[in-house]
Amino acid sequence: MAVVNGDEAGVPEGAQSRPISSIVIITAVQSQALPLAEKFQLVEDAALSAEGFPWVRYSGVYKNLCLNVIWLGKDLALGTAGGLKVCDLYCIGTRQAFSTPDLLKELNLKAGKLSTGNSLDICPQDEKLITANDAAVKDMEGAAIAYVADLLKIPIIFIKAVSYIVHDEKPDSDNYLKNLMGGSVALDEAVVRAIEFTNGKRLSEL
Repeated sequence: MAVVNGDEAGVPEGAQSRPISSIVIITAVQSQALPLAEKFQLVEDAALSAEGFPWVRYSGVYKNLCLNVIWLGKDLALGTAGGLKVCDLYCIGTRQAFSTPDLLKELNLKAGKLSTGNSLDICPQDEKLITANDAAVKDMEGAAIAYVADLLKIPIIFIKAVSYIVHDEKPDSDNYLKNLMGGSVALDEAVVRAIEFTNGKRLSEL
């Protein structure tokens, strides 16, 4: 979830003192986007699909906030792919998410570090780096979003629900499907509460 108004490091003068005006929520799967779009009565933007982009955007106004939910969509040509080789330079980097101690307390959430890698599955080198950096989740999409947010100096927070447990003994497909529904419901509830908490507040009040 990106909260638009500046960040702790490169925040424009006065931005921290203004109430938050816009929120952009980016999700990887449709099952996480649709409940939010329905809850806040957001309207699908047909312009993106008309231009040939796979992304789907739902937007609208809720209370004092301009809301945008973006589902990354499906790439019909490429689908999803993951390699086995890990490139060290690609994996090393640190991006600081926006600190939200009051939001964490209100939602009773745990704070953790996200990590990424150049392979879809966990491999020994990935696991070694993730453990060394005390990371809790391997999140390839989140890392890409954090990178762009850092370039644009937009404060960003992540609210994650895990659908795939790496060391689970069950087959990958069963593992994922078992956790997807419950994780999506929990994530939806947490994001709705986060939006309600954010409305009318300044960045410094998160």
